[in-house]
Amino acid sequence: MKQRIITGVVAAALFLPVVIFGGVPFIIVTYVLATIGLFELFRMKHLRAFSMEGIISFLFLWTLLTREPYDGWLSALHVTKTDVLLIAVLLLLTYTVITKNQFTFDEAGFALLSTLYVGFGFYYFMETRFTGLYYMFYALFIIWATDTGAYFIGRAWGKRKLWPEISPNKTVEGSIGGIVCALIVAAVYQLCTGFFTSFPLLLVMTAILSIFGQMGDLVESAFKRHYGVKDSGNILPGHGGILDRFDSLLFILPILHFFTNVAL
Repeated sequence: MKQRIITGVVAAALFLPVVIFGGVPFIIVTYVLATIGLFELFRMKHLRAFSMEGIISFLFLWTLLTREPYDGWLSALHVTKTDVLLIAVLLLLTYTVITKNQFTFDEAGFALLSTLYVGFGFYYFMETRFTGLYYMFYALFIIWATDTGAYFIGRAWGKRKLWPEISPNKTVEGSIGGIVCALIVAAVYQLCTGFFTSFPLLLVMTAILSIFGQMGDLVESAFKRHYGVKDSGNILPGHGGILDRFDSLLFILPILHFFTNVAL
């Protein structure tokens, strides 16, 4: 626990100033985090990052992460990200033939889905920051409140297992407690900032984000259980890997983007 707290404090001290500053430093950090995240997934599957499938996947990842004004090269080539996805699919499928199925169809599917999962998640990480700091901190506070509430309420009153086949320590009571804590934090955040125009919509959105944040955590747990690893990586002592820390954010940020652009 001591190591976990120290790592968390140091990581926050390094990470939060970059988030607040934004701009190119934030974009660079996001590219680095996404690259490490995809590398962690490849390592779970025992795929080599320095391989043809790795090169294709990481190039596709970096393409997914491009945003204005840095995506002009796509327009110059008269292609879209969907076109690049199709090219990546064709290249990976071709590579299964070239290797005579040493690189399999299943592995090609894993590489593509992993790249989409990490790429779009971190793309919306950038989009949320550039929409506004209020939204970024709202997302972070919701995740922290959900995790903290679920942990302490689950330990104190948790009896019924939420999903024992995936994460044996999580409980229904903890999950509900996490949602309640997220709602309380969102209400306080709204009172302090007033950045949402509709308080009822804020509460509905917070509950949805809290639920999907927990689902993102369960998805990461399912990955690790399936591939027989304790953590996605060891870059953060006491916390595991990048995906262990960003699993919930990767799920909620696309949904938050939808709310901020359509519902609000």
